[in-house]
Amino acid sequence: MATPRQIAEAFSGHRFAEAYPSLATDVRWTSPGQFTLTGREAVIDACETTLSELAKGTACFERFLVVAEGDAAAVDAIGRYVDAEGEVGVVASCDIYEFRDGVVTAITSYTVELDPADLV
Repeated sequence: MATPRQIAEAFSGHRFAEAYPSLATDVRWTSPGQFTLTGREAVIDACETTLSELAKGTACFERFLVVAEGDAAAVDAIGRYVDAEGEVGVVASCDIYEFRDGVVTAITSYTVELDPADLV
């Protein structure tokens, strides 16, 4: 069984399939002000859509800090994304994971777009 740290690293690192088995059937993924998804299938569908979009370009992390303790984990990241047309986007994010009995019961994701020029 994967640890909370490993699950958080996989999910926040866009290696979603590694985390799917560790999602509770009633997992809730919230991005305040943007969306709330409830249920494993809804979360998996969103992840698969994200992977389809990411496959059209490249993504790399300039920052990726994981903190995990007990039934909680958090990932603070800055990702640089380049789409098929060469457009660059930079996103700072913080994902907070809550676990119960070794499975993810809640994910809260905070994101903000940054100016790529500010990250030289």
